[in-house]
Amino acid sequence: MQNLHTLAGALFLSQILVSAFLAILFLQSGIDKVVDRRGNLDWLKGHFAKSPLAGMVPLMVLAITTLELAAGALSAIGCVLVIFSHDTTVAFYGAVVSATSILALFFGQRMAKDYGGAAVLVPYFFVTLLGIYLLAQ
Repeated sequence: MQNLHTLAGALFLSQILVSAFLAILFLQSGIDKVVDRRGNLDWLKGHFAKSPLAGMVPLMVLAITTLELAAGALSAIGCVLVIFSHDTTVAFYGAVVSATSILALFFGQRMAKDYGGAAVLVPYFFVTLLGIYLLAQ
């Protein structure tokens, strides 16, 4: 058992926690888009109705759902691997896909001129960047 009250222990614990955070965030969001596809699609069609992306909503929903599920799955598997084998590789790539997903969401919010919605994503992006840094060991 690793002593968590050291720099190495704090890094180990931070790697686990950031991976778990990203797993929860993206699995919940991705699964919601699968379970309530029609509701998400209808809401997003209205959200993007006056943007240049209006005709691409079904393709965007498929792309963001795929990104979110991949980010969540990689982060969840990576979290388990960090705990049991101290291997951060899968969790690192989960964080990278998470950052890509947030950038895609941010782009969409900006294109829809939902600046408040875009601003809400900034803290998540910072957590993801921190995760990339912590997991790059």
